[in-house]
Amino acid sequence: MDIENGVPTIMINGIKPIVPKPVKPFTEKELYQEPEKNGLEFNEAMDNLLVKIQESYDNWGSKTGIDKKLDLKLQPGRKFVKVVEGNRVWGFVAKIDGTHKGLPMKQGDILKAAGWRGPAKHSRGSIFDVEMHKSFSWTGPNYL
Repeated sequence: MDIENGVPTIMINGIKPIVPKPVKPFTEKELYQEPEKNGLEFNEAMDNLLVKIQESYDNWGSKTGIDKKLDLKLQPGRKFVKVVEGNRVWGFVAKIDGTHKGLPMKQGDILKAAGWRGPAKHSRGSIFDVEMHKSFSWTGPNYL
């Protein structure tokens, strides 16, 4: 038996085990840190979302030589606002705090479309985050 760093190490068949260094645990603040908010009201943040979707399309289109204005519309429902582009659903935004398919959701959460009528289970970001543009592209909310 060897003693290394105050920890006894037992050699098995002459092979010394690799002892990993202890990992510093996360602090409570690091685990539950809220993303930085942009300070907008819901309607302003929804307008900002539509602008960011168009900017994403323009960035993609500039590489391929396409210059087009997307036909983005909002269709409010009881719990969600449906974002429609042309004849397809871009995604959904939560109008209220609550639960969706057993998971908690907050107002402004961006959800991927599961179909024409409803959103998928998990939130993909929030319209109130400063870096919300990283959670979607012009084609829709990002996959998890």
